[in-house]
Parts: sequence; structure tokens; C-alpha cells
Amino acid sequence: MQSQQYVQQRRKFAAAFLAFIFILAAADMAEAGKKEKPEKKVKKSDCGEWQWSVCVPTSGDCGLGTREGTRTGAECKQTMKTQRCKIPCNWKKQFGAECKYQFQAWGECDLNTALKTRTGSLKRALHNADCQKTVTISKPCGKLTKPKPQAESKKKKKEGKKQEKML
Repeated sequence: MQSQQYVQQRRKFAAAFLAFIFILAAADMAEAGKKEKPEKKVKKSDCGEWQWSVCVPTSGDCGLGTREGTRTGAECKQTMKTQRCKIPCNWKKQFGAECKYQFQAWGECDLNTALKTRTGSLKRALHNADCQKTVTISKPCGKLTKPKPQAESKKKKKEGKKQEKML
């Protein structure tokens, strides 16, 4: 009885093995039937790299806008193109809309000039923009006055806002 089971297992194994060989042969024939595609010739272009202008906002000084790109080359199909871009509205425009700086804390007030300064190092530049590595900004020192009670200062702020609305 065990020999009969052994013979059945061998037959199953042989059938599976033959099926595997048949599948391999069919796959090999399918590959042989395909025509080999000639490799695409790599075109060596004499076109230069794209040079991009600064991003010009559609309206205002930040938000969505466009930039123009140009490149040189005798056989270039495209030498100019326009690309959509965006200038973040929270970036300092003073140093270029595409340059973002990390600023230090304000320094002490210089009594001779009545200005305080701080420096910033370049944090990020959009689209290979021309940005200075470090920048320095100045602003007038605040008036040194005695602190007033909060109730009076809140009233003055409200009065100032009312006057602005009237103008």
C-alpha cells in the first residue's frame, strides 16, 4: 500500500516537472519571437543650460507669478520658455524675494546713530537666485520711556485705531 502511494507521488512530481519545463519553453519561444529594438541613439545636444529670470508676481509683491527661461544653442528646438512660480509672502523683500535669511537677535542700541542692527545668514534661495551669504539690517532704536499702566495704553491704542479709520 505504501508502494502504491509512492508511485502516485512520483507521477505527480513528474507531471509537475514536465509542466514546469513546458512553461519555460513557451516563455523562451515568446521572447525569441520579439524583434530586438535597436538602441536609441543618444543625441548630444549643443544646447546650453536654462538660465531663469527672477519670479515676477502676477499682482502685488508676492504670491503666484511667472519667470522666463532662456538657453543658447544653434540646433535647440526651444530657446525660451515661461514657468509658473510662487514668491512666499512672509519672506523679507528687502534682500530679494527669492532669498530667505535666518536672523540673530537685535543688538544693543548705538547711541551715536540711534540705530540697532542685526545680521542674517542665508537660509534658503529659490531657483538658484543670486543671494548674499550674509546681510545686515538696521532700524531706529525704540524710545526709552517709563512703562505706563496697561489701562491707559489700551485706551490710546483704541483711540489711535478710531482715528485711522476716520482717515
